[in-house]
Amino acid sequence: MTITPIAHFRSAFPTKFGIPRQSGIIEELKGRIVFEPTYRNADALRGLEGFDYLWIVWEFSANKTPEERGASAWQPTVRPPLLGGNTHMGVFATRSPYRPNPLGLSSARIEQIELTDNEGPVIHVLGADLMDGTPIYDIKPYVTYADCHPGARSGFVDERQWQELKVDFPEQLQAPFTKESLAALTRVLALDPRPQYQDNPDKVYGMPYEGYDIRFRVADGVLTVIEVKRKE
Repeated sequence: MTITPIAHFRSAFPTKFGIPRQSGIIEELKGRIVFEPTYRNADALRGLEGFDYLWIVWEFSANKTPEERGASAWQPTVRPPLLGGNTHMGVFATRSPYRPNPLGLSSARIEQIELTDNEGPVIHVLGADLMDGTPIYDIKPYVTYADCHPGARSGFVDERQWQELKVDFPEQLQAPFTKESLAALTRVLALDPRPQYQDNPDKVYGMPYEGYDIRFRVADGVLTVIEVKRKE
């Protein structure tokens, strides 16, 4: 089977650093699904306006190949960030991006469907966990009666709660962002975008967001933004 992208995702994140680790966690995050020219046909979206959510099938396009990571083939176990990056779990028991086929599946809320002159029909979504430029291979409507399973077990996820950080974001550094964008960025930072094996209170981290480099430190459960600089 050969598959090609039907669309690409547009978001505030030019790299995967800082992207929420699951979709739906930060509903304030805005993104757009922009179709490839072949698929810019409004008829293909007819009826989608009646749904609140959709599924996105996409590619972990920023992944290194096994060879680039120093591995000879796919690995049967991975180390989930929720478990601190130290516990091995089966790859098919996780949502790790490092899979035999690098495909992602995300649910996102439909904000609006816009018919544009230059990009055709564009789907504006909220809460997606995709990097800017991510190839999208399919979208499907989210159907409550089949896709929602109240009370279902979630394995090791049920046993661990993600510990959010307190965010100290000085007011003088907030000027470049709108109120909505700032709220989304603050939630992203609270979820601790650092690799889970790093905990150096003196280290300065940089995260690209909406054309800016957000620089911060983390110590004693507090993330402090120290600089916001426009990327050149």
